Amino acid sequence: MRELLPGDPVRLGPYEIRSRIGAGGMGVVYLGRSPSGRLAAVKLVRPEIAEDEEFRTRFRREIDAARQVSGAYTAAVLDADPDADRPWLATVYVEGPSVRERVADAGPLPLAEARRLGSGLAEALTDLHRVGLVHRDVKPGNVLLAADGPRLIDFGIIRSDALADLTESGFVLGSAGYLAPEQAHGRHTGPEADVFALGAVLTFAVTGRGPFGAGAPATLLLRTVSEEPDLTAVPPGLRGVIQRCLSPEPADRPPARDLIAMLAAGAEPLPERVPPTRAVAVPAHVPAATTPNLPASPRGRSGLISTAAGATLALFVLAFLLTLFVGF
Repeated sequence: MRELLPGDPVRLGPYEIRSRIGAGGMGVVYLGRSPSGRLAAVKLVRPEIAEDEEFRTRFRREIDAARQVSGAYTAAVLDADPDADRPWLATVYVEGPSVRERVADAGPLPLAEARRLGSGLAEALTDLHRVGLVHRDVKPGNVLLAADGPRLIDFGIIRSDALADLTESGFVLGSAGYLAPEQAHGRHTGPEADVFALGAVLTFAVTGRGPFGAGAPATLLLRTVSEEPDLTAVPPGLRGVIQRCLSPEPADRPPARDLIAMLAAGAEPLPERVPPTRAVAVPAHVPAATTPNLPASPRGRSGLISTAAGATLALFVLAFLLTLFVGF
């Protein structure tokens, strides 16, 4: 928790604002308290984004979509005001560190704990996908480890089929290193993208690093679409199932409902597979002459790009848009 700063609100709707929880590209998250004493995570949209009518339309519909989820492994929506000068959303406050904080403080998770995490996340995603929703930003910072199991939070860029015309306009939404290849390309994003992100989160949980390493967003996006994930440090008991989650083709990834059993304690490890070599399709209209000088990938794994200049520029542009439209 952090102290409030000058200019922070003292009240949002019925919630008394007590402290800051965190901040992101789209807004600030506060700890709020209702008149009855109930704690809530209250997310306040930044003023410059609140002026965008398309965002407000999407925000209203996302609130309606998130209310369809049971809340067993998510932070249920308590209240919201999408029509306020600065829209806000209140969800159940979950006590517990994020996966990112847990790994930073105590190191990678042991195998049994990682399996419980994966099964809980799979249940959360099954609940989402059952009502036609796609989270699109599953990452270590958006998974909280509560006493009774993990909670998937931050529905800031969740999408339903009804939102496709509003959110599939070529912008890349999500977090580099956990985005599926189809997201990095700006293509249609379905439930399979959440399964890819689940595999990336589990990789981080058991190794302390994402499957595509660390670096600038453009570098991570480039690795995601051109290289196989680095799973050498993943325990053999999880490597097979994570490989399938991180398959480059969406159709090759298991649905979230099947992952519940695959990741359960005592489940038989899936056999590892030899990943095929991957190639990148480069947009024909990208001028190679204007390619920026981005960091080269240090790992030299399979899937080298034959036209690297054009691909690098395309992914640099996607990464720039990512920094503008990432959810809080």
